[in-house]
Amino acid sequence: MSTEIAFDFDKARFNMIEQQIRPWNVLDAKVLALLGEVKREDFVPEAYQEVALADLEVPLGQGQCMLAPKVEARALQDLALQPGDNALEIGTGSGYMAALMAKQCARVVSIEINPALAQRARANLEAAGVNNVEVRTADAAADNFAACSAGAPFDAILLSGSVAELPEDLLTLLKPGGRLFAIVGQEPAMRATLVRAVADGQHSEQNWDIRAPRLQNFPAASQFKF
Repeated sequence: MSTEIAFDFDKARFNMIEQQIRPWNVLDAKVLALLGEVKREDFVPEAYQEVALADLEVPLGQGQCMLAPKVEARALQDLALQPGDNALEIGTGSGYMAALMAKQCARVVSIEINPALAQRARANLEAAGVNNVEVRTADAAADNFAACSAGAPFDAILLSGSVAELPEDLLTLLKPGGRLFAIVGQEPAMRATLVRAVADGQHSEQNWDIRAPRLQNFPAASQFKF
């Protein structure tokens, strides 16, 4: 008679933080503590729970996936959320990133284009006891980002997926001093990009290389004609 051994999520979480997250220069103590607190396995489909903490993009169905844990962690560190921040996420997915953000700031508006994923994210967030996230079902990029404008301006904006370039209409939703994180570029060269709204416009930093799935319906890269 065989005895099934329960998967040790606590050990897997420890290994995720020590073997994936720290080596990726995520050293902020608050971010590391948060990754230990919010249970990532509760935000993935049941069939993928045992790989929820692995170094991979977890499928969510509907053609979508979660970014790898180390990418989410470093994005969160770069964004440097503050307790009073009003934040926007584009690409809710499972709701996990919104949950991490919500633990660090006052309010999160998260926009998901797929109705089934949006509904599942709401359920995941409710089950996790996260009550300061509003999940909107909408195409974030439509009509000059009209779905994002309610609740603007924002202290922080995070794009949970890649884009060819950053639209100016999205950048105008930042407060003075606000930050936007996105993965920008074309295959095979994409860069994690942090934009800060400053007095004379925006200041952009491209700090690390990473590839990520595209967010739907964002503009293609500009084509220059001579």
